[in-house]
Amino acid sequence: MNAIIPAAEAQRLAQEQGIDVPQLMTTLLPRAAEFARPPVSNFKVGAISRGLSGNLYLGANVEFAGEALSFTVHAEQSSVGGAFMNGETGIDLIAVTAAPCGYCRQFLNELATADKLTIQLPNGSFSLGDLLPNAFGPRDLGVDGGLMQRDEHGLTIETDDKLANEALCAANMSYAPYSKSYAGVALRTTDGTVVTGAYAENAAFNPSMSPLEVALSQLNLRGVAFETIADAILVHVDDMHTSATRAVLSAVTDAPLRLISARNSR
Repeated sequence: MNAIIPAAEAQRLAQEQGIDVPQLMTTLLPRAAEFARPPVSNFKVGAISRGLSGNLYLGANVEFAGEALSFTVHAEQSSVGGAFMNGETGIDLIAVTAAPCGYCRQFLNELATADKLTIQLPNGSFSLGDLLPNAFGPRDLGVDGGLMQRDEHGLTIETDDKLANEALCAANMSYAPYSKSYAGVALRTTDGTVVTGAYAENAAFNPSMSPLEVALSQLNLRGVAFETIADAILVHVDDMHTSATRAVLSAVTDAPLRLISARNSR
């Protein structure tokens, strides 16, 4: 089951079923929820985001048994993370199997396209403003743009290691306007699968998504077991992500974490 549906394929599937793409997204939510890994709550949530390209990105919640619940990846975060890591500059629609929790509403409010975002639920469609009135967001902290707005931080590392440079690419696209703690993770599995994750910060701080959470969600959406991770690299500019990355990684694999410091070439 593919977690990314190209725009043309989404249009074709919708036409075959005599519905539009937003309706198609609702019908596909059970497929998205099949990716869920909720060992603590046993509550499966699926989400599907439509990127500005028209591509659809499935997402599902991921929990880590034995670790702090704050490390949980929510389905909305998983779906947005997929769009972010695949080069989208925003989403205009997200369908979810259940109403987003307050945490996820705050996370979605960080998007560069938050003011244009529609949230589609089983009982109707709502703007983010409908679900999050009197919101606090990046503008309140003097930040223009938002999550998924393209940026390049000019970070460099002194190694030709291919996986490390994958992590560097993720660090260079990371969104950290408040802490400036740019960071990226790259994971390689025993069969050679490589996924990356970029840090995604939030004005309310707690809904921020760590680079490892983004990467693990991407791996999960490929149907690859976390236990197969053989190599993991964190490229970072400071130590803010180190302890949390080690803790979560050790909860899912015995693979060691390699740390590489980046410097700003600007």
